Amino acid sequence: MHALALPLFDPGAGQGVRQFAELGLALLLSTLIGAERATKQKSAGLRTHTLVGVGSALFMEVSQHGFNGVLGLDNVSFDPSRVAAQVVSGIGFIGGGLIFVRRDAVRGLTTAATVWLTCAIGMACGGGLPLLAIGVTLVHFVVAQGYPWVTRRIPAIATAEQTRLHLAYRVGTSVLTRILEHTTTEGFQVLQVRVDRPDRKTPPDSGHRRDEDDTVSAGTVFVQLDIEGTASVHRLVAELSEFDDVLSVSSIKDEIAD
Repeated sequence: MHALALPLFDPGAGQGVRQFAELGLALLLSTLIGAERATKQKSAGLRTHTLVGVGSALFMEVSQHGFNGVLGLDNVSFDPSRVAAQVVSGIGFIGGGLIFVRRDAVRGLTTAATVWLTCAIGMACGGGLPLLAIGVTLVHFVVAQGYPWVTRRIPAIATAEQTRLHLAYRVGTSVLTRILEHTTTEGFQVLQVRVDRPDRKTPPDSGHRRDEDDTVSAGTVFVQLDIEGTASVHRLVAELSEFDDVLSVSSIKDEIAD
């Protein structure tokens, strides 16, 4: 029984220190990418990217070493690249599930591409190409962190971004009309407006829309405003906060293409 257990950990059988090191590298690199996506609160975060990276590395290990026992037999041929090709095809199902369209705006493309990239990094680790895996991981951070900074400073290549504004103002004023006019004047497109009044016993996130002309008692009106554009959201928020009767303004920005 002891003799049977030894080959299981034989480096020549594809289960040695090198293979575990490659899986460990895939774990580390995919975790770094997943952590970066998690900090941005994307739909595919830490766990998804980590599992995709390690799983892809394992598939590559199986592709290279999993069939060594039958390669020496007569009339047996094997192309290890077939397993890698199937991994590339299979990852498309995860990426496709992250992409959706809302009001002609495509969301999830960047997240899906990141999952696809993490799969490639894991395959590189499992295929014994650690330097390429590390290099592409660095490229990811350059693109994810550096490109938004560049595009904000070059209007010609600026990417349209969707922003959700949360505003509060006093009931009985016409400030919402002025807010919408000023927002469109600044170059933003208004995608959706939702007005909520807590004194009507409707939760702010219930999805129920109300018109501003509804008669309500004195209090505060909360508005959720979805806008799209390439102009400065920070400047818009600062300008709206100066409006009379506006109590508060905050924003949550997210790339439409992401």
